[in-house]
Amino acid sequence: MANYTFHAFNHNIKPEQGFCAAIGFFDGVHKGHQFLIEQVKREALKRGLQPIVISFEEHPRLALSQVPYWPELLTTNEQKLELLRQTNIDGCVMLHFNHEMSMLTSAEFMSIVLYKQLHVRCLIVGYDHHFGSDLSSGYKDYVKQGKEIGIEVIKERKFEENELQISSSATRRFLIGGNVEMARACLGRPYMLEGTIVKGHHMGSEIGFPTANLQPDCDEQLIPGRGVYAVKACIDGFNYMGMLNIGWRPTMNNGNDQTIETHLLDCDANDLYGKHMQIRFYRRVRDEHRFASAEELKKQLTIDELTVRKMLSENVEE
Repeated sequence: MANYTFHAFNHNIKPEQGFCAAIGFFDGVHKGHQFLIEQVKREALKRGLQPIVISFEEHPRLALSQVPYWPELLTTNEQKLELLRQTNIDGCVMLHFNHEMSMLTSAEFMSIVLYKQLHVRCLIVGYDHHFGSDLSSGYKDYVKQGKEIGIEVIKERKFEENELQISSSATRRFLIGGNVEMARACLGRPYMLEGTIVKGHHMGSEIGFPTANLQPDCDEQLIPGRGVYAVKACIDGFNYMGMLNIGWRPTMNNGNDQTIETHLLDCDANDLYGKHMQIRFYRRVRDEHRFASAEELKKQLTIDELTVRKMLSENVEE
């Protein structure tokens, strides 16, 4: 039997009524995922079922990989659940994937986990999605297996937008390259990091640009590529424009200690250490550079501030 946690977004959940579901890791809850979830909701309504998604506490590859695997997540589990809640589905099952579950064939998984444990009566299968230890099985097999136990299997309609191939992998590639605007196009919202403000070296304060240094909540979440970005930050419910640097601060000889530093514009707050900060990435300003002196860096940061203010005043609807 599978171990799982059921996160109910609708408090009138009735398992005996049955569920229409889709399975996936849903990392990022990008536009493709949102399109699939809308299909789940429509098919559930037609059949008098309740729409849910089935995901995983940890990436399945962590349980299966024979070598160390670093997933580079687009969302933490907390962020993922909140984004899924916002789609107005009734709930999310988070499976605790382990070696035992990985050994189940697709037929066993459908019968034991989906039908008996989770009360799934309609399953929307992704156009390129496979599950079960029998990796050669596919959509036609799932349809046949479903008919035998009482699960209707429907193929997802493929999502495309203006020839942009949207996927979690594509979004990661954009972020690694610093292209936060294309990542935003995939996600349907700005990419977000959350964490705690920690003490830094106070070098920014010495040149008139104090920074809030972020320690991300999740070590496995992907950090965009090195450079300077136009961002918005939220602290204690207050929103600020910010210019953020990801990198090694070469002008300050920071070595290999990568930092995520945000200079908050028009922020009079003091003693931010220990506070929670949410960062949303809007535009990339420039690469990280080594300057000849702290004074040269200060001149560039003054230019960056003007650039960021202009960027964030243009087309920043979420």
